[in-house]
Amino acid sequence: MPTAKNTPAYIVRNSVIHGRGVFARRTIRKGSVVIEYRGDRTTWDEALERSPSDPDNPTHTFFFELSDGTIIDAGIRGNAARWINHSCEPNCETFEDDDGRVFIEALRTIRAGEELTYDYKLSLDGRVSKKTRAEYMCRCGATRCRGSLLDKAKRA
Repeated sequence: MPTAKNTPAYIVRNSVIHGRGVFARRTIRKGSVVIEYRGDRTTWDEALERSPSDPDNPTHTFFFELSDGTIIDAGIRGNAARWINHSCEPNCETFEDDDGRVFIEALRTIRAGEELTYDYKLSLDGRVSKKTRAEYMCRCGATRCRGSLLDKAKRA
């Protein structure tokens, strides 16, 4: 019989933010590592040659870029972490350890039923057009929503 120690602290279900989301199944304390972001490790060139995870929305990917430029593509061999949505007022953050593994950690205590989120801080090369910016529109609903999944420091 499962116990609290071996039952994940989260569950994947439909989200009001976007598609599927990850929700706290029980209280998650501030500073707790919730989950590792897993998937196929590849290069940007290889990742961009793959079919989009959603052909109707090709800007939607499960890519996570590491400090060395490697990509984790959670669309291949990924886990529940790929369903964690963006928020401009997140309750989690990501960090990369010395081995290049990415983890999602609680920024504050998260109550059962709350959706887990982190700030994607996406960046794009070159000038970002209005059309491109619209493709990365934020739907987080936060009081201080910046309106975009793009990193505020990178927006032109």
